[in-house]
Amino acid sequence: WQWPPRPYAVFRWYFDAWFPLTINLAIAVLAFAALVWTSPTLETASTPGLWIGGIFLRNFILLFVVAHGLHLWFHGLGKQGIEAKYDPRPFPRQGRVFTGGSQLIDNMVWALASGVTIWSGYEALMWWAMANGYAATITFGASPIWFIAIFFLVPVWESFYFYWIHRALHTDALYRFHALHHRNTDVGPWSGMSMHPVEHLMYFGTVLIHFAIASHPVHVIFHLMFYALTAITTHVGYEGLWLRQRKRLHLGMFHHQIHHRYFEVNYGNLDVPWDK
Repeated sequence: WQWPPRPYAVFRWYFDAWFPLTINLAIAVLAFAALVWTSPTLETASTPGLWIGGIFLRNFILLFVVAHGLHLWFHGLGKQGIEAKYDPRPFPRQGRVFTGGSQLIDNMVWALASGVTIWSGYEALMWWAMANGYAATITFGASPIWFIAIFFLVPVWESFYFYWIHRALHTDALYRFHALHHRNTDVGPWSGMSMHPVEHLMYFGTVLIHFAIASHPVHVIFHLMFYALTAITTHVGYEGLWLRQRKRLHLGMFHHQIHHRYFEVNYGNLDVPWDK
């Protein structure tokens, strides 16, 4: 995002966001695995049933494993110490501002009880809508270029969508809901999905774009997983996973860490400079 444009630098930036070992690519792989092993068929999804509970259970387990695994590695067991930690103070915190007096309990309750429920509800809605023809569907065989392109466009759409709902949540009318998330002036993996149900409804509402564009159920799974899991990884509190004195995986987002510290700055992310 400089002038004059630097097309190669732009290409490399987006390429590095996906390859060779990145969170984006890992979520895409998880989405295909979820489609094959833990999702209904469109025929099954045409009528509400037990398949909705299966989606909830899959998302609950996935969120718990990713968020708590990262929490234990970085904060619970302290495997990385304060190497590449944005805030060197101990985490998590205690205090009456948190549900149960504990930042960890507070974050887990809101992430699992509200976050997973609303995430799964939106996914079930999209499955039902696609199964009944209310949302147009495609296949890889019929539209291979568009099928692949959607995966790369989701993070760009996320940059646009998240910035504007985030600005709305900082208005006088809506901040009382967003304040729950801002209890976390320092963050850990569970903090990313710790939100008020109203904010979760707005946050995961991103997936409704699939009513406007033709897509496949795997795109819906990826889209919602992307929103859920990158909320976890960008709030991990560390720049990345370091092993043998090298950063092996990029995780945190310092840009957003500053937002949690100072509140009225850095509403967006790094894909598109909406803050500018």
